[in-house]
Amino acid sequence: MDSLLFLSARRLVAHRPLPTVPAQLYPVLFQAAFLDGRPLVLQDLVAQWPFPVLNFQGIVGHRELLRDHPSKLCIQSVILAVVDQLRQDLEEAGHDSSRCHLRVLDVTGLRDDAAGRAPEGMSVWSGTVALAKACVEVSKHQRELQKCRSRSHKGRSGATATPRFIDIHADLFVNGTSYGILWDALQAGNTSPLRLKCREFQAEELCLAGIVSLLKSLDPSGVRRVDLRFNNLGLGGLSLVLPHLSRFLGLRSLRLPYSNVDVRRPTPESVLGIRCLARELGKLQSLRELNLGSSRLSGNLRHILCKLEAPLESLELAFCSLLPADFAFLSQSFHAPALKRLDLSGHDFSQTLLQPLQHLLEETSASLLHLDLMECRLTDSHLDALLVSLRHCSCLRSLGLFGNSFSTAGLKDLLWKTVVLPDLRLVVYPIPVDCYKSGLDPGWILEEQLDRECLGAVSAELGRMLESFGRADIVWTSNPYGHEALDYFCL
Repeated sequence: MDSLLFLSARRLVAHRPLPTVPAQLYPVLFQAAFLDGRPLVLQDLVAQWPFPVLNFQGIVGHRELLRDHPSKLCIQSVILAVVDQLRQDLEEAGHDSSRCHLRVLDVTGLRDDAAGRAPEGMSVWSGTVALAKACVEVSKHQRELQKCRSRSHKGRSGATATPRFIDIHADLFVNGTSYGILWDALQAGNTSPLRLKCREFQAEELCLAGIVSLLKSLDPSGVRRVDLRFNNLGLGGLSLVLPHLSRFLGLRSLRLPYSNVDVRRPTPESVLGIRCLARELGKLQSLRELNLGSSRLSGNLRHILCKLEAPLESLELAFCSLLPADFAFLSQSFHAPALKRLDLSGHDFSQTLLQPLQHLLEETSASLLHLDLMECRLTDSHLDALLVSLRHCSCLRSLGLFGNSFSTAGLKDLLWKTVVLPDLRLVVYPIPVDCYKSGLDPGWILEEQLDRECLGAVSAELGRMLESFGRADIVWTSNPYGHEALDYFCL
């Protein structure tokens, strides 16, 4: 239920111009204007913002407005207002008449989940482009004014007024389409009054030279995550990129999925590449999350992680072709008792890897919060062995088992034996094999072959079981995309 203060703020922002109000009311007015989609009011508020910091998450984040409400126009209006303020400062150099005290605009935390975002929402990619264009525009305007003043004051000497600087803290997402404008913005940031400060950097489908040039251009302070995916870097490319990460002293998360790394068959080049990779990872002393998904690492996990000086808390090794030796190393390492999130999807636990998995789960049981074992060829016959280990994971909050081959009876057994886990809140279960039409090759199951009536009945029965156990707080779903993706920084 909205507070009386918030309801009053909504009435107030419904009319322009706004009356003079105390500084402490600006945040709730901003929140109300954002919620009601009033971009002109937002511009008015920014023009007179009485505080040095404007933090989107701090003001509207707890209402999840950045995801659930049309926000693109509102965010653009705020960016435009900041640009207008700096243009005004530049044009009125030496005359401090602005009522805006803003020094930091924090727009980190924009959601990039298309399934959960409103159609008019702003993605991280489009936000990156909008911010970069704003920085370039301010820099260009500054240069044009400097040229005009140098011509009109030719031969004169005198000090020029120091411009106001506004730092924009943002999460940046770049690909080949947006590379040019972001590079221009980062270069302009050295002298421009509007400067981009990156918190999380994601590059997708970008060439090696482009990735390196952007990493070298980022202000190292504040960078907590680097995410490089679908870039086809290979082991050689990673060996050239990773040396540029050691300058990010606060880097806690490194995500390198789909990097086209395959070291299953050792060669002199791959041995040298693994040593380089391990050496550079060892320099990242704040690193706590590592994603090497879809890298073929068979037998090399020890060599890759051997230089890390602090234990990882999140490790994603989906479809990494791990061997029993890799599981043995991880179970005996100092990472195991510290792991909060573990993704081992895409491994065949139907045979020799099941016992190593059990041992690893025993070692991680005191800390593990999130476990993904999707598409692991698990069947009902493996449940008893798996459940022995799972029930020791007393802190487990979510369990992903989509893509395995359990029957309805197997799912009921799984539910019955995991409801005792007090913190469990989410289980993503596979569509039961008996919910597909009979006589089909299970390796070629298609969407149209699903018996939706059967699946609906199973879902309803599982729901009734949860209620009977007093655990209606647990979400059981067969939709792997129907919930918000987990993030290390929210663990």
